[in-house]
Amino acid sequence: MSHKILVIADHHDGQLLDATGRAVTCAGQLGADIDVLVLAHDGQAIADAAARLAGVARVHLVDNPANEHPMAATLAPQIVAFAADGGYSHVLGPNTTFGKDLMPRVAALADVPMVTDVMAVHGPYEFDRPIYAGNAITTVRAPEGQLLVASVRCASYIAAAANGHASVAPATTEAELPDHTRFVSLEHAESDRPDLQTASKVISGGRGVGSEENFRIVYDFADKIGAAVGASRAAVDAGYVPNDMQVGQTGKIISPELYMCFGISGAIQHLAGIKDAGTIVAINKDPEAPIFEIADIGLVGDLFEIIPALDAAVS
Repeated sequence: MSHKILVIADHHDGQLLDATGRAVTCAGQLGADIDVLVLAHDGQAIADAAARLAGVARVHLVDNPANEHPMAATLAPQIVAFAADGGYSHVLGPNTTFGKDLMPRVAALADVPMVTDVMAVHGPYEFDRPIYAGNAITTVRAPEGQLLVASVRCASYIAAAANGHASVAPATTEAELPDHTRFVSLEHAESDRPDLQTASKVISGGRGVGSEENFRIVYDFADKIGAAVGASRAAVDAGYVPNDMQVGQTGKIISPELYMCFGISGAIQHLAGIKDAGTIVAINKDPEAPIFEIADIGLVGDLFEIIPALDAAVS
């Protein structure tokens, strides 16, 4: 089978997300033609943005009212049908919330195994992926001669540059769409802060912050330095913040240039989400907290004293 790569575009509110460019960068390491599939309703602007990603040869736009609200149950049959008709050897998607929901369904419908969380490429069918909550890396080899479905660990790749000139063409699929799933509503937090998964600076709070009200000090400091805000699973479980702010193995995997965490002890699942950060700064009153073992800079002390001091220093 000749190598022909199909990357599934991740988009929201008419905007192509940075995660798509990261998946394209990974696809480029496979050394084959890269196509991007945009499944949307009125998605021309999304397709045009995908066409500007360096390394992309063609963008296929499936404009269908059924794709107005992306749902895995609706998108997966279209992807499988399009990949089969186009003779693709690989289908890649970002390992975002979107990709984690969609790509396993694609693999199941195509009746093929899936490689999750690809963080390095050794060949068309050989990859590195994290195991044991990111504490170890394993090399896996997928079967050749059949479709390979994989999700890309976005924190391991930089987004492809927006200097490409790929062609954009309308496309259709003959897939039969299911009627057992329907869109009801979408609820998500609105914020003027940078997106947590793509921000260059992230400030996170943990159980040590103490309460939802106390989390205001984290928000205020993040706003002052233009950072996104995250949280540990313990803070989410305690109700301090919504779960879409959770950083870690069961939350968002991030790779900011600067990661500052306040009142986070450093559970394994949290460390798995921040291990690719450039510089990690940890503030905790417990000198034995595991977070200090991986932090580049550690401050032992009361976060309610340290944050105001940092705040004053950047004013």
